[in-house]
Amino acid sequence: MKSGRRRFLSSAIGGAVAAQPLQSAPNASLSARYRKLDEILQQPVLKKQFFSTPVIIESLELLHMDGSYLCRVRSRDGAEGISVAHSTMNTLYPIFLKNLQPFFLGKDARELDLILEKVYLYGFNFRFNGISLGLPLATIEFAILDMLGRMAAKPVAELIGGIHNREIGVYMATEWREKPVEESLKLIQGAVAEYDIHALKIKIGGLMFMTKDMYAVGPAGRTEQMIPLVRKTFGDKMALYADSNSFYSVPEAIRVGRLLEKYKYVYFEEPVMFDHIDEIKQVADALTIPIANGEQDYSFYGFRWLIANDGIDIVQPDNYYFGGLIRSMKVARMAAAFGKSVVPHMSGGGLGFLYNLQFVSAVPNAGVHHEFKTFKTNVRFECKTSPLKVVAGKITAPAGPGFGVDFDPDWVRKHQTVKA
Repeated sequence: MKSGRRRFLSSAIGGAVAAQPLQSAPNASLSARYRKLDEILQQPVLKKQFFSTPVIIESLELLHMDGSYLCRVRSRDGAEGISVAHSTMNTLYPIFLKNLQPFFLGKDARELDLILEKVYLYGFNFRFNGISLGLPLATIEFAILDMLGRMAAKPVAELIGGIHNREIGVYMATEWREKPVEESLKLIQGAVAEYDIHALKIKIGGLMFMTKDMYAVGPAGRTEQMIPLVRKTFGDKMALYADSNSFYSVPEAIRVGRLLEKYKYVYFEEPVMFDHIDEIKQVADALTIPIANGEQDYSFYGFRWLIANDGIDIVQPDNYYFGGLIRSMKVARMAAAFGKSVVPHMSGGGLGFLYNLQFVSAVPNAGVHHEFKTFKTNVRFECKTSPLKVVAGKITAPAGPGFGVDFDPDWVRKHQTVKA
């Protein structure tokens, strides 16, 4: 690891994680590193000690209203938990109903770690690997964790790791890569001005994912203009991050990465195709700016390889896409063992920011800033333990039971059960 990357991680995650033995032993064999990671993956996450008797899952429902999806789980003893699905559930609901729902019924929710492992084998579910399986699986897990948190009168963060970060620093995630530089900058300024934000992520490269034009590559020279212009506009006090969404080849990623280094960006996200793990390492080895990756990953393999081979600095599982908080926490533990920080990706839709807040709250090696895409949502809920506002660049994580919010019961009742 280059010294610049090491300095970033030391300041970002503090001394407790930096003292891990394998991080300070660069000559440790690769097989020893893999053994350490495999041991971590075998360790359970959910704290079963909060529950002295079985919590049998009696019912698991998917509810729908006007494009909105909820998951409601109830135990045999009448406990209840509710989660909000990602908007992509409108495509993936058959997998929820046919591939996942039957497996959970009758199971003891205290065995959630094992359930999440074995459900991948049920009916060859691993064939649906990726967001198609991870997203509905996460929706179910969120509802179960909400139920368990309410039963134990604990926030979810305490069930999966403990409270390490009550105040969560956030960065504003911006888009508008397809627009001219001047228009993009005005939109970014407007987004930053709406909240008390001290950190910002911009999109670079030419990924034109919102167009049907298969030849579109984005305005020429836009990235080279944006990188210095955003730094000049917001000054040295603004923490800046850059994301190419897997756009570049290795040589181009290195070229752009050096420009990011020149203008003191904090890290470079998805510099090359997300699952080309060897190429990610090539970029990381060539640059001093830390490299971030992981939002598209759907298995532990990619994270395990990149962490063991020191090809990544900031680990970014998406709690929806990756199949929930427990699986993401295992990735966070692997990262911690080698002195790496965790900055989970926040997919849009539903209450993604709420689930991220609980996850980051429970992660001791969390990064300084975490993704934020506004609080705008059609979900009707109340949070009694946090204003859910950005104050001095931070959001207070809810401290109430479960995920810390109560849904409007009249709004929930208007949802209809989705049938297979």
